[in-house]
Amino acid sequence: MIEVEEILGRSEQGATHPFICRCSDDKIYFVKGADATRSSQVHEWIAAHMASEFGLPIAPFKMVNVVPDLASSPEAKGLGCGPAFGSQKIGVTELNYSMIDEVPEQQQRDVFAFDWWIKNEDRVLTETGGNPNLFWVPEEDRMVVIDHNLAFDPEFSKNDFLNYHVFRGQANFVLDDMVARAEYEARFEKALAVYGACANLIPEEWHFIDEEMSKPAKWLADKPCTREILASFKLNDFWRSAS
Repeated sequence: MIEVEEILGRSEQGATHPFICRCSDDKIYFVKGADATRSSQVHEWIAAHMASEFGLPIAPFKMVNVVPDLASSPEAKGLGCGPAFGSQKIGVTELNYSMIDEVPEQQQRDVFAFDWWIKNEDRVLTETGGNPNLFWVPEEDRMVVIDHNLAFDPEFSKNDFLNYHVFRGQANFVLDDMVARAEYEARFEKALAVYGACANLIPEEWHFIDEEMSKPAKWLADKPCTREILASFKLNDFWRSAS
């Protein structure tokens, strides 16, 4: 586990406004600490592992440690002490609506399929704006995927997803093409295979919402629902666009 050495500020993007930190590997990370909620940290950790196994161009991620001295500083208010989730800062250009066609179709389909699977509606982009949680590295013509803190949403709306997801134009291919369905089912199975291992690596501190570790975190009670969501691709209803 690397350590947070310097807090450079907080991101203006995203509901959790992650801390921007320099860590002991001399790289910059978006760090989600205690005030992002334990569920957010756990969702990021699990989804990042599965996204990587699935084949998404996800930003490098690590568990980072916040030492007590730094956690008690004024600029660290809300970060908390101990393990936090860190997503490496890659690129500086957020993907905007005019850049969508620059993303290869296969990557668009993959992001759509993965978000549909894990019930992640937090990748909105339309002509009027939005926050897709995607970055573009122009000098390398490549996309970087971040942010899965709102994944595994039991109130997921198919209609909202199909209306607002940044890559909603790929819906017919992903959901209606039988060859694509078979390929994605195999990739979902491959990604699901790492769920148990990464879940076992969740630090004990994330099991509780208080420093005394006496109050269980909500994500523990949500585990059966999360497992149900991850198994849903085996059902025909998963592949239907209508609610």
